[in-house]
Amino acid sequence: MSKIKTYLLLRQVKIHNANAFSSPLTIGFPAMTAWLGAMHALERKLRRNEALSSIRLKKLAVSCHDFNLQTYKGPGDYVNSVIITSNPLRKKGASFERPPFIEEARIHLTVSLLIEVDGLSSSNYSIFNEKTTKVLNGMKIAGGDILAFSPIDDPIKSTSTRGSRILLVDEDSEKDVRRAIRSLMPGYVLIERRQLLKQRQEKLEAQDTLQALLDLLALHYEHDDEHDTWHLQPRQEQGWLVPIVTGFKGLTPLGHVANQRDASTLHRFAEPVLTLGEFKMPHHFQDIDQMMWQYQYDENKDLYVCVNEKIELNEGED
Repeated sequence: MSKIKTYLLLRQVKIHNANAFSSPLTIGFPAMTAWLGAMHALERKLRRNEALSSIRLKKLAVSCHDFNLQTYKGPGDYVNSVIITSNPLRKKGASFERPPFIEEARIHLTVSLLIEVDGLSSSNYSIFNEKTTKVLNGMKIAGGDILAFSPIDDPIKSTSTRGSRILLVDEDSEKDVRRAIRSLMPGYVLIERRQLLKQRQEKLEAQDTLQALLDLLALHYEHDDEHDTWHLQPRQEQGWLVPIVTGFKGLTPLGHVANQRDASTLHRFAEPVLTLGEFKMPHHFQDIDQMMWQYQYDENKDLYVCVNEKIELNEGED
């Protein structure tokens, strides 16, 4: 028996000044915790409406169409500098001084989001579209402002295939699946490659996962003595491989600490989980679930992560 799944497709979401510092070690595309956090925030706000109290937003795929990382590299520079905003001068005695600031990396993005929805019936389509539009206009994603997105079309009345809309996908219908996947084109979908990272770690016999990650991502140049030129050596693994942050690992037991913001919530110190990811164009996927991310919690290993590959946690993570 075939199963019909419901998806919310948000096309051409323009995000301004999103947080590009995804961890102490990485800068660029926002962490997956930011994307799933936005999905969770959207669900909570929609569920405040009585007619939508039973919906669940379960999984998410992100397709990046365009990005503009706010960095600058001058002529002859070896490193990029972060472009920051200038705070107004403040008075100090008879003169003025520049106030201290915290360096923040920002990125402008245009993405499409595919969100799996549970508990939504055809009788609620109109109010779901209306409330989603209203909530998104006042939301942030990864700390960035949502400037615009394609209007959400009525799935019954509209015949457009370009705007945001609700998709009903029969998992046994190749046509339905391909239609949903093509809706994220043109762009690059972020997935995780923990299994590849684990294989490289075993090959290197390295105990440190970071060593295996750097081995996969490093660029090597070779000097040609005869022509006095440098040549970039091809990587052993093909594809647009990137380091990504997928969650957090607890470092201390759950408990209370002095001066914590919420006295009723248990607290623990944690560090980001860094692993290997890859940007791939949607037409390479045969199944929608291959693109989707969801939350996973491992109580025994104190891992709070977003997962894409269906493998055991703590494989290929640092």
